[in-house]
Amino acid sequence: MSTGFTVIRDNTPASAIPKGAVVAMGNFDGVHLGHRAVIGAALAMGRARGVPALALTFEPHPRRFFSPNTPQFRLTGERAKLRLLAGTGLAGAVVMTFDKARAGTSAQDFIHHDLIGRLGVSGIAVGYDFHFGKGRVGSPSLLVNEAPRLGIEVDVQPHVDIDERPVSSSAIRIALAEGEIADATTMLGGPWFVTGKVIHGEKRGRDLGYPTANVRLDKHCGLKHGIYAVRVGRGAERLDGVASFGRRPTFDNGAPLLEIFLFDFKGDLYDAVLDVAFIGFIREELKFDTIEALIRQMDDDSAKARAVLAAAPDAFPQLGVIG
Repeated sequence: MSTGFTVIRDNTPASAIPKGAVVAMGNFDGVHLGHRAVIGAALAMGRARGVPALALTFEPHPRRFFSPNTPQFRLTGERAKLRLLAGTGLAGAVVMTFDKARAGTSAQDFIHHDLIGRLGVSGIAVGYDFHFGKGRVGSPSLLVNEAPRLGIEVDVQPHVDIDERPVSSSAIRIALAEGEIADATTMLGGPWFVTGKVIHGEKRGRDLGYPTANVRLDKHCGLKHGIYAVRVGRGAERLDGVASFGRRPTFDNGAPLLEIFLFDFKGDLYDAVLDVAFIGFIREELKFDTIEALIRQMDDDSAKARAVLAAAPDAFPQLGVIG
């Protein structure tokens, strides 16, 4: 786990920005294996030059700015993304606000004003498909062409393939929407996770012998409704469990909710902030005719989840500390 991870924002004084650093540029939604190749290139460049390596990313996601009324299933919100970036060994991240002014900045102005003028970068790592600047005119080839004149190094990483399929945030979203947790985990390089505060629910699980910690996920979360083997982080503590994400068709068919039953745990988790990593998909959400049938199925789900988790004893996202 990295420490001292620094976040640089639009209002960070110039004196607090490490000049001569190298940056890995991207939106980094999910911080998947393709992103990690770009980050790895920046880290290698930074080590060779003896300078810090930083991520450079944008918030909110540009897609949200350009299509504000279109639901956006983000793999990682800003804080989750920064925690994953902090776990890669980077020294910090530059978070640029993506707004009307940013969207209207030309690629050349972005290079000369932001990258060279304000940040003073000595090197840049990007993925083969990264575009920037007004009209997405900025491209890896533009950076490569400008590099000699600017006296900077540019590293362009090709796409990363798994079984001849390119890794992408879109492909991971599709995998999660289909309950293909193993595929999503492979492309991410670790389990997909969410973070949320435990809220009060209807307390039905307690009556069924399965008391749950309930977490409300983002309303645009596209995860398939169903039952999952999960590993939960509460600070440095790790707890195994089984979770249901869905509308509870046996009871109320209400708004989607993540309900987590933790194995071998007794205690009060209300208002606790939990990291929930999805380790395996058990089954789709079902409606049961009787409570007895539901309890029998929950017993079976728990046994299957225990087996999945036993086979993945160390599975958990590599999260760093944000300084």
